[in-house]
Amino acid sequence: MLVHGNKDNFDSLISDGVVVVDFFANWCGPCRMLGPVLEELSNSGEVKVVKIDVDQEEDLARRFGVMSIPALYLFKDGKQVDSRVGFMPLDELTEWIK
Repeated sequence: MLVHGNKDNFDSLISDGVVVVDFFANWCGPCRMLGPVLEELSNSGEVKVVKIDVDQEEDLARRFGVMSIPALYLFKDGKQVDSRVGFMPLDELTEWIK
């Protein structure tokens, strides 16, 4: 499942299960490269992917201290367990989530 998040629905989107949050921007080349990888990951049905546009959701980006994009944050049942910055191929991303 891939959804676009915002400050109003963010906390409910990450509250249950394994969730990867992608802080991105449309003008960011590595973010555009990561998009299809995240879509493929979300199609597996095991992980929810929440995309946050840093240009539209500056408060959320600030809340998590996002300084570089793409920034990926891993949540399990609402708790942040890890974060990474930069492009990751699908196999590396899948291993990181485990």
